[in-house]
Amino acid sequence: MDAFDDFQPLGEAGNPLTARFAYDDWANGTLLDAMLGLAAPPERAVRLFAHIVGTGFLWLCRMEGRPSPVAIWPEWTLQQSRTQIDQLLPQRRGYIARGGSRGLERPIRYTNSKGEAFTNTVSDILEHWLLHSAYHRGQIAADLSAAGHRPPLTDYIEARRRGFA
Repeated sequence: MDAFDDFQPLGEAGNPLTARFAYDDWANGTLLDAMLGLAAPPERAVRLFAHIVGTGFLWLCRMEGRPSPVAIWPEWTLQQSRTQIDQLLPQRRGYIARGGSRGLERPIRYTNSKGEAFTNTVSDILEHWLLHSAYHRGQIAADLSAAGHRPPLTDYIEARRRGFA
């Protein structure tokens, strides 16, 4: 069993991020499983998926006020990405569950990789996390198609139809 097998709701009942993160987990898991099934997935797709996971750690650590244990662009194999995301997802779920709906508007101060200081709410950061993942999943799907592979369907409505969001 891995972190993608557990699609339990996050945070408080009615938290609008609950379904979106359940979807994100499902979509990432579906895409990763498809790429793991390929003899030679496109290198860029492998790197982009590792980046999705690496930035997940980055944003979680920023919200928790600690340095990220991984690079933004880690050089991981797909199996290493699976291992890392299996560690990340329970941490993110725990963070959201502890914060509840009141914690979503808490300001987070952080410095980006260029040394620039910013402040955003937890809600803004979590929404960015979701959109960033979707953006790169689209790039990965295009890379898979260009390499002659059929990318899996990871649309939100598909996740809803399957009961994962």
